[in-house]
Amino acid sequence: MIMRLFVALLLGLFLSACESTQQKRDEVIVEDMGTSLEDGTGAAEEDTSVQTYGAVDDELSGMSALDDPDSPLSTRIIYFDYDSSDILPEYRGIVESHASFLTENSDISITLEGHADERGSREYNLALGERRAESIKRQMTLLGVSPSQIITVSYGEERPRVDGHDDYAWSQNRRVEILY
Repeated sequence: MIMRLFVALLLGLFLSACESTQQKRDEVIVEDMGTSLEDGTGAAEEDTSVQTYGAVDDELSGMSALDDPDSPLSTRIIYFDYDSSDILPEYRGIVESHASFLTENSDISITLEGHADERGSREYNLALGERRAESIKRQMTLLGVSPSQIITVSYGEERPRVDGHDDYAWSQNRRVEILY
């Protein structure tokens, strides 16, 4: 009987200690968030220095043309025909948009990653990926981009975008990715 009373007393002390500790933590957190409960009424004073995020003017948001999903700069993959490094007509406007952006922003550089599908030898596909990346670089430099702003690299067939052994997979893997 005495043992039960002793355990109940210890449990009561433990729970009351936890409750007061939690209350003190809550007060500290509230004070750290910029409000004070020291005015005697228990009401928090409003902190007018709080900064909000989200709804701001476009001029102040710092959103780059690279981040705009409606911009041609949001397209960063150029696809190629089988065994070709010629830029297809439907991608010339995209290459021109990226070139224009780079000429206006000479402090920005890009990496052009050339890729190929799995057909052909490893060495051939590395060379084909390099030709594709160099083709985009050559077009951009003709449009005024400094060659020092562009790095080219080829991965050949080593980094497929789509796994598979059919026309769709192969068409998705014949590409150059533009990385900012």
